[in-house]
Amino acid sequence: MKLSRRSLLATSTAAVAASAVPAHAAPGRAAPPGGRLRTGFERLAEEGYARLEGERVGVVTNPTGITRDVRHIVDVMHADDRVDLIAVFGPEHGFRGTAQAGGSEGRYDDPATGLPVYDTYLKSGQPLADVFTASGVDTVVFDIQDVGARFYTYIWTLFDCMEAARLAGKRFVVLDRPNPVTGRAALGPVLHKEFATFVGREPISQAHGMTVAELARLFNGEFLASPVRLETVRMSGWRRSDFYDASGLPWVPPSPNMPTPRTALVYSGTCLFEGTNLSEGRGTTRPFELLGAEGIDGRWADAANGVGLAGVRFREAYFAPTFSKFQGRTVGGVQLHVHDREAFDPVRTGIGLLVTAKRVWSGFAWRPDHWIDRLTGSTRVRTMIDAGADTDEVVAGWQEELAVFRGTRREYLLYR
Repeated sequence: MKLSRRSLLATSTAAVAASAVPAHAAPGRAAPPGGRLRTGFERLAEEGYARLEGERVGVVTNPTGITRDVRHIVDVMHADDRVDLIAVFGPEHGFRGTAQAGGSEGRYDDPATGLPVYDTYLKSGQPLADVFTASGVDTVVFDIQDVGARFYTYIWTLFDCMEAARLAGKRFVVLDRPNPVTGRAALGPVLHKEFATFVGREPISQAHGMTVAELARLFNGEFLASPVRLETVRMSGWRRSDFYDASGLPWVPPSPNMPTPRTALVYSGTCLFEGTNLSEGRGTTRPFELLGAEGIDGRWADAANGVGLAGVRFREAYFAPTFSKFQGRTVGGVQLHVHDREAFDPVRTGIGLLVTAKRVWSGFAWRPDHWIDRLTGSTRVRTMIDAGADTDEVVAGWQEELAVFRGTRREYLLYR
């Protein structure tokens, strides 16, 4: 019997959908209700790409846009006659992920598919709308793995692309993926609009507790000048309490310094050290889990353990970053060891570490450009710590605005 390429691809998609949860899933975790998790892309493919029928399609993605058997969705869709895929749009770090932080791959033709790849990094508004128009697409599809923090730039790539698609008159489809650190709660301070940058365009909390599809709904309903033609393709089998290992999905680093889901677990708190003169662990095998500077010793770990932060312990650590701050020099500091991720609050932990670092190390300083204010969303965290506030006092300072955001957020959630 002779099979067409389409028949073979349909068979392959069905086989992927029927595969079991890999052995690296967390031991003892029950399968999600109704079977294993299916991503937005898996559901799109299982439906035969009916949502894209008759449309010229462009995809905003990066190396995380993969199938369960680690094929890239661009490669899969390009090989399928049912999809008219004509363009790819690359974010920070690039479509294939060759660029470091603050970089992109530029405009090129993808060697694997021949598709034109357009650079979206640092483009927004009408210039980005012009890119969509020039590409000739009718529908822009978004599929990128987020890590749950306001200052992780891919969610603002999502926002900028939605606004640009609206300006260009394009349809926008978001393929959902899990929030790797659960969707249980929004945590931390809410951005004040006067501090808006690419690490925070709109007033959401520091750890948003949402998926990208939920964020797209929030952006469309609350922040865009007017709504874009938005469609979200939900996951099935995902629960808000699930960490990434419950998904059974392979992990691809969304950026060079996000090597594991464990990195994502601490990132929304310890990334605040980018706003200080301490190393946040870039240039080590444990970015955002290792923090330190020259002149710090075991007193910091002792002080941090004394705060009583839930679910985490701190070990005196010494390391020599291979790039970024203190490149090639040995520094002292702490390593975070999360022993109870259900109880762990990354944002509170980040504040506790800032407070104790300033108290035990006389060399502590904020970055001269006050980047910490961009990361936390206002001057409050910096000025309170400088005034001698303790961890509880700093955390109490944002509770009122967080409660308001939580109420707004609730309207756009898709999962229980």
